Amino acid sequence: MTTNDPGSMETPQVERSRTPVVSSWNEWDPLEEVVVGSADGACFEPTEPGCRPTVRGGGGAFPTGPKPAEMIARANEELDGLAALLTSRGVRVRRPSTVDFATAVSAPTFDVANQYCAVCPRDVIVTIGSEIIEATMSRRARYFEFLAYRDLVYRYWNSDDRVRWTTAPRPSMRDEMYREEFWSIPLEERYARMHSFEFCISQDEVVFDAADMSRFGRDVFVQESMTTNRAGIRWLRRHLEPQGIRVRPVHFPLDLFPSHIDCTFVPLRPGLVLTNPDRPLLDGEDRLFIENGWKLVNAPEPTTGNDGMPRYCQSSKWLSMNVLSISPTEVICEERETPLHALLDSLGFEVLTVPFRHVFEYGGSLHCATWDVRRTGTMEDYFPDASSDQAT
Repeated sequence: MTTNDPGSMETPQVERSRTPVVSSWNEWDPLEEVVVGSADGACFEPTEPGCRPTVRGGGGAFPTGPKPAEMIARANEELDGLAALLTSRGVRVRRPSTVDFATAVSAPTFDVANQYCAVCPRDVIVTIGSEIIEATMSRRARYFEFLAYRDLVYRYWNSDDRVRWTTAPRPSMRDEMYREEFWSIPLEERYARMHSFEFCISQDEVVFDAADMSRFGRDVFVQESMTTNRAGIRWLRRHLEPQGIRVRPVHFPLDLFPSHIDCTFVPLRPGLVLTNPDRPLLDGEDRLFIENGWKLVNAPEPTTGNDGMPRYCQSSKWLSMNVLSISPTEVICEERETPLHALLDSLGFEVLTVPFRHVFEYGGSLHCATWDVRRTGTMEDYFPDASSDQAT
Protein backbone atom coordinates (compact mmCIF):
# COMPACT_ATOMS: atom_id res chain seq x y z
CA MET A 1 0.00 0.00 0.00
CA THR A 2 1.25 3.49 -0.83
CA THR A 3 1.68 5.57 2.30
CA ASN A 4 2.19 9.23 3.04
CA ASP A 5 3.48 9.85 6.54
CA PRO A 6 1.05 12.10 8.41
CA GLY A 7 3.90 12.84 10.79
CA SER A 8 5.36 15.13 8.15
CA MET A 9 2.64 17.68 8.94
CA GLU A 10 3.69 20.77 10.78
CA THR A 11 3.34 21.04 14.53
CA PRO A 12 0.87 23.44 16.24
CA GLN A 13 0.98 27.22 15.95
CA VAL A 14 0.91 27.49 12.17
CA GLU A 15 1.00 31.13 11.07
CA ARG A 16 -2.38 32.53 10.08
CA SER A 17 -0.99 33.80 6.77
CA ARG A 18 -0.38 30.23 5.61
CA THR A 19 -2.84 28.21 3.52
CA PRO A 20 -5.34 26.48 5.81
CA VAL A 21 -4.51 22.82 6.42
CA VAL A 22 -8.19 21.87 6.10
CA SER A 23 -10.50 23.70 3.69
CA SER A 24 -13.07 22.26 1.29
CA TRP A 25 -16.45 23.72 0.40
CA ASN A 26 -17.68 21.66 -2.54
CA GLU A 27 -17.12 18.57 -4.65
CA TRP A 28 -15.32 20.18 -7.60
CA ASP A 29 -12.81 22.92 -6.68
CA PRO A 30 -9.15 22.06 -7.50
CA LEU A 31 -8.10 19.26 -5.19
CA GLU A 32 -4.94 19.80 -3.13
CA GLU A 33 -5.00 17.12 -0.42
CA VAL A 34 -6.98 13.91 -0.07
CA VAL A 35 -7.16 10.72 1.95
CA VAL A 36 -7.43 7.53 -0.12
CA GLY A 37 -8.82 4.44 1.59
CA SER A 38 -7.10 1.11 2.25
CA ALA A 39 -8.32 -2.49 2.21
CA ASP A 40 -5.82 -3.60 4.86
CA GLY A 41 -7.48 -5.71 7.54
CA ALA A 42 -10.86 -5.69 5.76
CA CYS A 43 -13.65 -8.09 6.70
CA PHE A 44 -16.91 -9.10 5.10
CA GLU A 45 -19.68 -6.88 6.43
CA PRO A 46 -21.67 -8.95 8.93
CA THR A 47 -25.42 -9.42 9.01
CA GLU A 48 -26.97 -6.99 11.50
CA PRO A 49 -30.19 -4.98 11.87
CA GLY A 50 -28.99 -2.27 9.47
CA CYS A 51 -27.47 -4.60 6.88
CA ARG A 52 -28.49 -7.83 5.18
CA PRO A 53 -25.62 -8.70 2.81
CA THR A 54 -26.34 -11.31 0.15
CA VAL A 55 -24.32 -13.16 -2.47
CA ARG A 56 -25.22 -12.06 -5.98
CA GLY A 57 -26.88 -14.76 -8.01
CA GLY A 58 -28.10 -16.62 -4.95
CA GLY A 59 -24.81 -18.37 -4.37
CA GLY A 60 -25.30 -19.51 -0.79
CA ALA A 61 -24.55 -17.89 2.53
CA PHE A 62 -22.66 -14.62 2.65
CA PRO A 63 -19.09 -15.10 3.94
CA THR A 64 -18.06 -13.99 7.41
CA GLY A 65 -14.84 -12.80 9.00
CA PRO A 66 -11.69 -11.46 7.31
CA LYS A 67 -11.57 -11.13 3.55
CA PRO A 68 -9.07 -13.38 1.75
CA ALA A 69 -5.58 -11.97 1.32
CA GLU A 70 -5.80 -12.10 -2.47
CA MET A 71 -9.04 -10.11 -2.45
CA ILE A 72 -7.45 -7.46 -0.23
CA ALA A 73 -4.36 -7.34 -2.45
CA ARG A 74 -6.45 -6.76 -5.59
CA ALA A 75 -8.34 -3.89 -3.98
CA ASN A 76 -5.18 -2.33 -2.57
CA GLU A 77 -3.54 -2.45 -5.99
CA GLU A 78 -6.38 -0.35 -7.40
CA LEU A 79 -6.44 2.02 -4.42
CA ASP A 80 -2.67 2.49 -4.77
CA GLY A 81 -3.23 3.19 -8.46
CA LEU A 82 -5.71 5.93 -7.62
CA ALA A 83 -3.25 7.37 -5.11
CA ALA A 84 -0.49 7.34 -7.72
CA LEU A 85 -2.68 9.09 -10.31
CA LEU A 86 -3.65 11.79 -7.83
CA THR A 87 -0.02 12.29 -6.82
CA SER A 88 0.96 12.63 -10.49
CA ARG A 89 -1.60 15.45 -10.79
CA GLY A 90 -0.02 17.36 -7.90
CA VAL A 91 -2.44 16.22 -5.17
CA ARG A 92 -1.01 15.31 -1.76
CA VAL A 93 -2.29 11.87 -0.79
CA ARG A 94 -2.55 10.44 2.70
CA ARG A 95 -3.72 7.02 3.83
CA PRO A 96 -5.59 5.73 6.90
CA SER A 97 -4.06 3.85 9.80
CA THR A 98 -4.32 0.07 9.85
CA VAL A 99 -7.10 -1.26 12.11
CA ASP A 100 -7.82 -4.86 13.10
CA PHE A 101 -11.36 -5.02 11.78
CA ALA A 102 -11.58 -8.72 12.67
CA THR A 103 -12.00 -7.70 16.31
CA ALA A 104 -15.51 -8.32 17.64
CA VAL A 105 -17.33 -5.45 19.33
CA SER A 106 -19.25 -6.04 22.55
CA ALA A 107 -20.99 -2.95 23.90
CA PRO A 108 -23.76 -2.42 26.47
CA THR A 109 -26.33 -1.97 23.69
CA PHE A 110 -25.08 -4.20 20.88
CA ASP A 111 -22.67 -6.91 19.78
CA VAL A 112 -21.17 -7.55 16.38
CA ALA A 113 -18.91 -10.43 15.35
CA ASN A 114 -16.47 -8.32 13.33
CA GLN A 115 -16.10 -4.87 11.85
CA TYR A 116 -15.73 -3.84 8.20
CA CYS A 117 -12.93 -1.88 6.52
CA ALA A 118 -11.33 1.51 5.78
CA VAL A 119 -11.85 1.48 2.01
CA CYS A 120 -14.48 4.25 1.99
CA PRO A 121 -13.48 7.26 4.12
CA ARG A 122 -16.22 9.32 2.42
CA ASP A 123 -18.81 7.33 4.38
CA VAL A 124 -17.29 8.25 7.74
CA ILE A 125 -15.96 11.78 7.58
CA VAL A 126 -16.62 15.03 5.73
CA THR A 127 -14.91 18.41 5.41
CA ILE A 128 -17.07 21.52 5.39
CA GLY A 129 -14.92 24.61 5.18
CA SER A 130 -12.28 24.24 7.88
CA GLU A 131 -14.39 21.81 9.91
CA ILE A 132 -13.94 18.03 10.03
CA ILE A 133 -17.17 16.23 10.94
CA GLU A 134 -17.16 12.56 11.95
CA ALA A 135 -20.53 10.99 11.14
CA THR A 136 -22.58 8.96 13.60
CA MET A 137 -22.60 5.99 11.19
CA SER A 138 -25.66 3.77 10.90
CA ARG A 139 -24.32 0.23 11.19
CA ARG A 140 -22.82 -1.59 14.12
CA ALA A 141 -19.89 -3.01 12.16
CA ARG A 142 -18.85 0.56 11.29
CA TYR A 143 -19.21 2.11 14.74
CA PHE A 144 -15.45 2.34 15.32
CA GLU A 145 -14.40 2.89 11.72
CA PHE A 146 -13.40 6.45 12.59
CA LEU A 147 -10.32 5.01 14.35
CA ALA A 148 -8.67 4.46 10.96
CA TYR A 149 -8.65 8.26 10.45
CA ARG A 150 -8.19 9.48 14.01
CA ASP A 151 -4.38 9.84 13.77
CA LEU A 152 -4.80 11.99 10.67
CA VAL A 153 -7.55 14.08 12.25
CA TYR A 154 -5.41 14.75 15.31
CA ARG A 155 -2.50 15.84 13.13
CA TYR A 156 -4.69 18.17 11.09
CA TRP A 157 -6.18 19.60 14.27
CA ASN A 158 -2.80 20.03 15.98
CA SER A 159 -1.15 21.62 12.94
CA ASP A 160 -3.56 24.54 12.43
CA ASP A 161 -5.67 26.26 15.07
CA ARG A 162 -8.24 27.18 12.43
CA VAL A 163 -9.26 23.54 12.09
CA ARG A 164 -12.51 22.69 13.85
CA TRP A 165 -13.28 19.08 14.67
CA THR A 166 -16.75 17.80 15.49
CA THR A 167 -17.81 14.29 16.37
CA ALA A 168 -21.54 13.85 15.86
CA PRO A 169 -23.59 12.19 18.62
CA ARG A 170 -22.85 8.49 18.89
CA PRO A 171 -26.04 6.45 18.42
CA SER A 172 -26.89 3.55 20.68
CA MET A 173 -27.11 0.97 17.85
CA ARG A 174 -29.56 -0.92 20.09
CA ASP A 175 -32.22 -3.10 18.51
CA GLU A 176 -34.86 -0.39 18.96
CA MET A 177 -32.87 1.96 16.70
CA TYR A 178 -33.78 -0.24 13.75
CA ARG A 179 -36.94 -1.33 11.98
CA GLU A 180 -36.11 -4.96 11.30
CA GLU A 181 -39.49 -5.55 9.67
CA PHE A 182 -38.21 -3.39 6.79
CA TRP A 183 -36.30 -6.33 5.33
CA SER A 184 -39.41 -8.48 4.93
CA ILE A 185 -41.58 -5.88 3.14
CA PRO A 186 -42.44 -7.18 -0.38
CA LEU A 187 -41.22 -5.09 -3.30
CA GLU A 188 -44.77 -4.28 -4.40
CA GLU A 189 -45.54 -2.83 -0.98
CA ARG A 190 -42.32 -0.80 -1.04
CA TYR A 191 -43.47 0.84 -4.26
CA ALA A 192 -46.88 1.54 -2.75
CA ARG A 193 -45.36 3.42 0.18
CA MET A 194 -42.16 4.72 -1.40
CA HIS A 195 -43.00 8.34 -0.53
CA SER A 196 -43.06 7.58 3.18
CA PHE A 197 -39.23 7.45 3.24
CA GLU A 198 -39.20 5.00 6.13
CA PHE A 199 -36.30 2.58 5.89
CA CYS A 200 -34.36 0.28 8.21
CA ILE A 201 -33.45 2.92 10.81
CA SER A 202 -36.01 4.55 13.06
CA GLN A 203 -36.45 8.30 13.52
CA ASP A 204 -35.70 8.29 17.26
CA GLU A 205 -31.92 8.85 17.29
CA VAL A 206 -29.56 11.09 15.33
CA VAL A 207 -28.20 8.88 12.54
CA PHE A 208 -26.28 9.82 9.39
CA ASP A 209 -23.45 8.61 7.19
CA ALA A 210 -21.25 11.36 5.75
CA ALA A 211 -21.69 10.00 2.21
CA ASP A 212 -25.34 11.06 2.23
CA MET A 213 -24.12 14.67 2.08
CA SER A 214 -23.21 16.57 -1.08
CA ARG A 215 -21.53 19.96 -0.72
CA PHE A 216 -22.40 22.91 -2.95
CA GLY A 217 -20.65 25.78 -1.16
CA ARG A 218 -23.14 27.51 1.09
CA ASP A 219 -25.63 24.69 0.51
CA VAL A 220 -25.32 21.10 1.70
CA PHE A 221 -27.81 18.62 0.27
CA VAL A 222 -28.54 15.58 2.45
CA GLN A 223 -30.33 12.44 1.29
CA GLU A 224 -32.83 10.78 3.60
CA SER A 225 -31.99 7.12 3.29
CA MET A 226 -31.23 3.72 4.78
CA THR A 227 -28.22 5.34 6.46
CA THR A 228 -29.47 8.86 7.28
CA ASN A 229 -32.72 9.69 9.05
CA ARG A 230 -34.67 12.87 9.66
CA ALA A 231 -33.17 13.32 13.13
CA GLY A 232 -29.71 13.21 11.54
CA ILE A 233 -30.69 15.91 9.06
CA ARG A 234 -32.10 18.04 11.89
CA TRP A 235 -28.83 17.71 13.79
CA LEU A 236 -26.84 18.78 10.73
CA ARG A 237 -29.16 21.73 10.21
CA ARG A 238 -28.84 22.95 13.82
CA HIS A 239 -25.08 22.48 13.71
CA LEU A 240 -24.34 24.06 10.32
CA GLU A 241 -26.95 26.77 9.81
CA PRO A 242 -25.57 29.12 12.53
CA GLN A 243 -22.43 29.15 10.36
CA GLY A 244 -24.41 30.42 7.37
CA ILE A 245 -24.70 27.01 5.69
CA ARG A 246 -28.08 25.91 4.36
CA VAL A 247 -28.91 22.24 4.88
CA ARG A 248 -31.39 20.93 2.31
CA PRO A 249 -32.93 17.44 2.45
CA VAL A 250 -33.43 15.65 -0.87
CA HIS A 251 -35.36 12.51 -1.73
CA PHE A 252 -35.29 9.97 -4.55
CA PRO A 253 -38.54 8.01 -4.15
CA LEU A 254 -37.83 5.39 -6.83
CA ASP A 255 -34.74 4.24 -4.95
CA LEU A 256 -36.23 1.70 -2.56
CA PHE A 257 -32.90 1.01 -0.80
CA PRO A 258 -31.16 4.43 -0.84
CA SER A 259 -27.74 4.54 0.75
CA HIS A 260 -25.30 7.39 0.03
CA ILE A 261 -26.02 10.14 -2.46
CA ASP A 262 -22.91 9.83 -4.63
CA CYS A 263 -24.35 7.15 -6.92
CA THR A 264 -27.50 9.17 -7.48
CA PHE A 265 -26.82 12.91 -7.58
CA VAL A 266 -23.23 13.99 -8.36
CA PRO A 267 -22.26 17.67 -8.85
CA LEU A 268 -19.42 18.05 -11.35
CA ARG A 269 -18.91 21.82 -11.49
CA PRO A 270 -20.96 24.97 -10.84
CA GLY A 271 -24.20 24.63 -12.81
CA LEU A 272 -23.91 20.92 -13.66
CA VAL A 273 -25.09 17.78 -11.84
CA LEU A 274 -24.80 14.19 -13.05
CA THR A 275 -28.11 12.48 -12.22
CA ASN A 276 -29.35 8.90 -12.10
CA PRO A 277 -32.10 8.20 -14.65
CA ASP A 278 -33.48 5.39 -12.47
CA ARG A 279 -33.69 7.65 -9.41
CA PRO A 280 -35.15 11.09 -10.22
CA LEU A 281 -35.52 13.75 -7.57
CA LEU A 282 -38.84 14.01 -5.77
CA ASP A 283 -41.24 16.19 -7.74
CA GLY A 284 -40.55 19.83 -6.91
CA GLU A 285 -37.10 19.31 -5.44
CA ASP A 286 -35.52 20.05 -8.82
CA ARG A 287 -37.05 23.54 -8.84
CA LEU A 288 -34.21 25.07 -6.82
CA PHE A 289 -31.69 23.86 -9.40
CA ILE A 290 -33.74 24.93 -12.40
CA GLU A 291 -34.44 28.40 -10.96
CA ASN A 292 -30.72 28.94 -10.40
CA GLY A 293 -29.62 27.85 -13.87
CA TRP A 294 -28.28 24.40 -13.04
CA LYS A 295 -28.32 21.67 -15.68
CA LEU A 296 -29.21 18.13 -14.61
CA VAL A 297 -27.70 15.56 -16.98
CA ASN A 298 -28.60 11.86 -16.82
CA ALA A 299 -25.71 9.42 -16.58
CA PRO A 300 -25.58 6.78 -19.35
CA GLU A 301 -26.40 3.16 -18.67
CA PRO A 302 -23.47 1.52 -16.84
CA THR A 303 -21.34 -0.93 -18.81
CA THR A 304 -22.14 -3.66 -16.27
CA GLY A 305 -25.67 -4.45 -15.13
CA ASN A 306 -26.56 -5.36 -11.57
CA ASP A 307 -26.15 -9.06 -12.39
CA GLY A 308 -22.60 -8.48 -13.58
CA MET A 309 -21.34 -6.69 -10.49
CA PRO A 310 -18.75 -8.44 -8.27
CA ARG A 311 -20.07 -11.42 -6.34
CA TYR A 312 -19.95 -9.85 -2.87
CA CYS A 313 -20.67 -6.26 -3.88
CA GLN A 314 -23.73 -4.85 -2.08
CA SER A 315 -23.92 -1.73 -4.25
CA SER A 316 -25.81 -1.24 -7.51
CA LYS A 317 -24.53 -0.91 -11.06
CA TRP A 318 -24.67 2.88 -10.53
CA LEU A 319 -21.26 2.82 -8.92
CA SER A 320 -20.46 3.87 -12.48
CA MET A 321 -21.52 7.40 -11.44
CA ASN A 322 -19.23 7.46 -8.42
CA VAL A 323 -16.61 9.72 -9.99
CA LEU A 324 -14.05 11.99 -8.35
CA SER A 325 -13.67 15.56 -9.57
CA ILE A 326 -10.17 16.95 -9.11
CA SER A 327 -11.08 20.32 -10.63
CA PRO A 328 -14.05 21.87 -12.49
CA THR A 329 -12.54 20.51 -15.72
CA GLU A 330 -10.98 17.16 -14.64
CA VAL A 331 -12.83 14.03 -13.55
CA ILE A 332 -11.54 10.56 -12.63
CA CYS A 333 -13.75 7.65 -13.79
CA GLU A 334 -13.57 3.87 -13.60
CA GLU A 335 -11.75 2.69 -16.71
CA ARG A 336 -14.52 0.46 -18.13
CA GLU A 337 -17.26 3.10 -18.07
CA THR A 338 -16.66 4.27 -21.63
CA PRO A 339 -20.19 5.66 -22.21
CA LEU A 340 -19.70 7.93 -19.20
CA HIS A 341 -16.24 8.92 -20.47
CA ALA A 342 -17.82 10.00 -23.76
CA LEU A 343 -20.54 12.02 -22.03
CA LEU A 344 -18.08 13.84 -19.80
CA ASP A 345 -15.79 14.51 -22.74
CA SER A 346 -18.72 16.06 -24.62
CA LEU A 347 -19.35 18.30 -21.61
CA GLY A 348 -15.79 19.65 -21.76
CA PHE A 349 -14.06 17.54 -19.10
CA GLU A 350 -10.65 15.95 -19.25
CA VAL A 351 -11.45 12.35 -18.31
CA LEU A 352 -8.82 10.40 -16.36
CA THR A 353 -9.37 6.68 -15.81
CA VAL A 354 -8.21 3.97 -13.40
CA PRO A 355 -9.25 0.34 -12.89
CA PHE A 356 -11.45 0.08 -9.80
CA ARG A 357 -13.71 -2.98 -10.18
CA HIS A 358 -12.11 -4.91 -7.32
CA VAL A 359 -12.83 -2.01 -4.97
CA PHE A 360 -16.53 -2.41 -5.79
CA GLU A 361 -16.51 -5.43 -3.46
CA TYR A 362 -16.09 -2.97 -0.58
CA GLY A 363 -19.18 -0.92 -1.26
CA GLY A 364 -17.89 2.04 -3.21
CA SER A 365 -15.94 3.51 -6.07
CA LEU A 366 -13.73 6.57 -6.60
CA HIS A 367 -15.70 9.19 -4.69
CA CYS A 368 -16.47 6.79 -1.84
CA ALA A 369 -12.81 5.79 -1.53
CA THR A 370 -11.62 9.34 -0.86
CA TRP A 371 -11.99 12.11 1.71
CA ASP A 372 -11.00 15.49 0.31
CA VAL A 373 -9.22 17.49 3.00
CA ARG A 374 -8.31 20.59 1.05
CA ARG A 375 -9.54 22.18 -2.16
CA THR A 376 -8.83 25.70 -3.35
CA GLY A 377 -11.71 28.15 -3.19
CA THR A 378 -14.04 29.65 -0.62
CA MET A 379 -17.68 29.30 0.39
CA GLU A 380 -19.75 30.48 -2.57
CA ASP A 381 -23.49 30.85 -2.96
CA TYR A 382 -24.51 28.84 -6.02
CA PHE A 383 -28.22 29.28 -5.29
CA PRO A 384 -28.78 33.03 -4.94
CA ASP A 385 -32.43 32.59 -5.91
CA ALA A 386 -32.96 30.15 -3.07
CA SER A 387 -36.44 29.36 -1.89
CA SER A 388 -36.96 28.67 1.81
CA ASP A 389 -35.65 25.43 3.21
CA GLN A 390 -37.95 22.46 3.55
CA ALA A 391 -38.77 21.24 7.02
CA THR A 392 -37.33 17.90 8.03
